[in-house]
Amino acid sequence: MPFFALIDPLYWIIALPALLLGLYAQYKVSSTFDRYLKVPNARGVTGANAAQVLLRYAGLAHVGVEGTRGRLSDHYDPRTKVLSLSSAVAMAPSLASVAVVAHEVGHATQDAENYGPMKLRSAIVPVVSLGSWLGPIIFILGILASSPGLALIGIIGFASAAALSLVTLPVELNASRRAMVLLQSTSVLSETELPAARQVLNAAALTYVAALMQALSTLLYYTLLVSGSRRRS
Repeated sequence: MPFFALIDPLYWIIALPALLLGLYAQYKVSSTFDRYLKVPNARGVTGANAAQVLLRYAGLAHVGVEGTRGRLSDHYDPRTKVLSLSSAVAMAPSLASVAVVAHEVGHATQDAENYGPMKLRSAIVPVVSLGSWLGPIIFILGILASSPGLALIGIIGFASAAALSLVTLPVELNASRRAMVLLQSTSVLSETELPAARQVLNAAALTYVAALMQALSTLLYYTLLVSGSRRRS
């Protein structure tokens, strides 16, 4: 974020709603996860156990399962075909751990089926990594040099990050839908426990909605700055 944005009222008018949503989303996912991490599931299934059951049911017994450090760092890597679980999720026989695992297995099924949005996300990650790094730098240089054209190039670079958020959202929502189908089909959780799993998944989904809104609001702010400088030139 450019330093001048922090003292620009226009930035706060545009960005504040998305920033507040982001803070709420982080609180919601953390509090919901913590709440249901303390609630054991009726069958005493740990996250690691659930991963094996769900992967076998999905016909993905070849997918590896390993540990990873951090909190809420669980993920599936389509390049290595490995599902990485944090220790809290892998070891706990809780409602939260099973829900998180089911979501990641949902990603594994997307990969196995060559799910289009997931493939698109993987394809644009290298471009986004470069664009999100260079874009703000070029944009600031364009603003400092009073060059709307250069600033516009920076905006295009930054827009790649917004594009990634836009593609990521349906991928994550679809993985959560797949997770619920898996949980219902395998009876890893009982019928009465499924609403709790859905709450965990919905809280996680909100973080991706917030990320998209933050990216779009920042992109809008940058665009308005450039259009304003063009009108003044």
